[in-house]
Amino acid sequence: MKRIQLFEFEDFTWLPKPIRTGMTNLIVVFHKMTGTSNVIADLIEKVRSKHPFSQIVDLGSGSGGAMPEVIRQINENTEAAPLQLILSDLHPHPDIVARFNKDESKNISYHPDSVDATRLKDVPQGLKTMMNSFHHMPPDKARDILRSAQEKREPLLIYEMAENNIPTLVWWLFLPLSLAILIVMTLFMTPFVRPLSWQQVVFTYLIPVIPILYAWDGQASMVRMYTFKDVEELLKDIKQDDYSWEMGQAKKENGKKQGYYVLGLPQK
Repeated sequence: MKRIQLFEFEDFTWLPKPIRTGMTNLIVVFHKMTGTSNVIADLIEKVRSKHPFSQIVDLGSGSGGAMPEVIRQINENTEAAPLQLILSDLHPHPDIVARFNKDESKNISYHPDSVDATRLKDVPQGLKTMMNSFHHMPPDKARDILRSAQEKREPLLIYEMAENNIPTLVWWLFLPLSLAILIVMTLFMTPFVRPLSWQQVVFTYLIPVIPILYAWDGQASMVRMYTFKDVEELLKDIKQDDYSWEMGQAKKENGKKQGYYVLGLPQK
């Protein structure tokens, strides 16, 4: 595999929740800056045209990512019954869970308990999505997720907003510069975090833990991305005739590429 199993701080259970949440809050801001929600909404609509569903269960949601905005866009632009979104995470933050669950009118809820993406049989029915979270999974767990979707015969949409198409040597050579750029970016992104907590401000500007860890995780994720060949290798020994897999590049409305997707669908 081209993918490298580096670590990301966000994956460690010992990482304090205010720091983890501060980092995932920045991911939400980055999604808004890059217009990711439009790309994902288009992908979901295409999936729904092939395999109808009324509920989405997002896995590895963190602070919500792009999915709340995606659901808002889809529900505002359709006359069909509104889609329901259930957010979930392996390490859900109680404050984030409470924030999403206090307002049921938005068709969004957050599962309060830990959800393991490798055990989809324990997850509510509906389209399963993994938005920029599949790369966190080492090959054995990634394969278990794909296998689990097949066994439960439910659709699975994986989206990564970048591709692992940079030579690894080039990534290492430019790593110091890339880290510096991302650290500076967090200083400008932080004021757009909502809600903006005192922990986010303190650990960004006074004790810059969040910028440093966010920068490393952002760069490490680039080489942790699965390429199309990597995904094919994961699927090689588990494919079933009654379940299809599709891979392709995701694009904006202007035709510009923005990441890629992997879609699994049960055959009727």
